[in-house]
Amino acid sequence: MSNTANWSYTAKATIWRVAGENEYGKKIFHPPELIYCDYGLDSALKTGDIGSGFVIKNTFWTEYALANEGDFILIGESSELDPVKTGADEIKHIIRYADTFERIADDYALVTGE
Repeated sequence: MSNTANWSYTAKATIWRVAGENEYGKKIFHPPELIYCDYGLDSALKTGDIGSGFVIKNTFWTEYALANEGDFILIGESSELDPVKTGADEIKHIIRYADTFERIADDYALVTGE
């Protein structure tokens, strides 16, 4: 973790990455992972800028590079295997930013929506 991220990403979130689908087309998830992040609503993002069809709910800023669209994320810690039961939100869009200062790890904005 870069020094800047260590200073700024102090909140915790739980992410469930999609492992595949079962025979009925329902998502199957890897076990939940804890990540460090910051979060909020990024009012600078406009739905038209990233595609229409959903309402932006939260943005998670993190160095976690393994997230994909379709994964689920929740503010705080959870060990529940089913993200839907926790009220986690689906990641609808991901934006990658360069690590401008130290070039150790890029930063990501994980955008959730409904």
